[in-house]
Amino acid sequence: MNDHNPACCTALDAHDPLPRPLAGSHLISTRFDPALLQADDFQRCGITPVPGVAKRQSEYLAGRLCAREALRRLTGQASVPAVGSDRAPQWPQGVAGSITHGDGWAAALVAHQAQWRGIGLDVEQLLPAERALRLQGEILTEGELQRLQGLDDDTRALRISLTFSLKESLFKALYPLTLTRFYFHDAELLEIDKHSARLHLLTDLNHEWRHGTELDGQFALFEGMVLSLVAVAAG
Repeated sequence: MNDHNPACCTALDAHDPLPRPLAGSHLISTRFDPALLQADDFQRCGITPVPGVAKRQSEYLAGRLCAREALRRLTGQASVPAVGSDRAPQWPQGVAGSITHGDGWAAALVAHQAQWRGIGLDVEQLLPAERALRLQGEILTEGELQRLQGLDDDTRALRISLTFSLKESLFKALYPLTLTRFYFHDAELLEIDKHSARLHLLTDLNHEWRHGTELDGQFALFEGMVLSLVAVAAG
């Protein structure tokens, strides 16, 4: 897909691991290895470098390479989203998108805003049981904690990991629409099954996105990671 793919990134991949790919969207992914990042990789790829250690630079480069290819497929223009003052990607006019990276894997998902107003994509490494249980109070509401009662530690850890990722996706989908930051306890996972989830807000973000508003999400598990998506349809 890209003649200038750096050694730190594998060939760009158009496979969409989500159970229900968004209509009209393009998801591009790559794997990256910070140890293979070269000093001139940003220049050779035509992408403005970012400061930071090799991990930060390689994940940023990988994410932008995915975004550029996804945009090329969607719009015919291979542009690279700039970083806004709020650190969010600045997508071209009429495009909704999301970039995510973690555990050596990066992806970008884009679609026309005429179909999808907001897109939130998030990948997370599944939390080990001990760490998940230690973090559960920071991630879960009282209602979510109560619904975990009776589950064994491994099942509980998986649910905590899924909830973490889905709430990250929810934020990424709604922040561009509201320009209002919110946090883990401002949303709640109501239902979850094999690949789908339903969440609702526990705070008012603006006149449209108010306490009690419900949204659907989906997720896929692969190679010790969870990839989640929350998308807001147009209309």
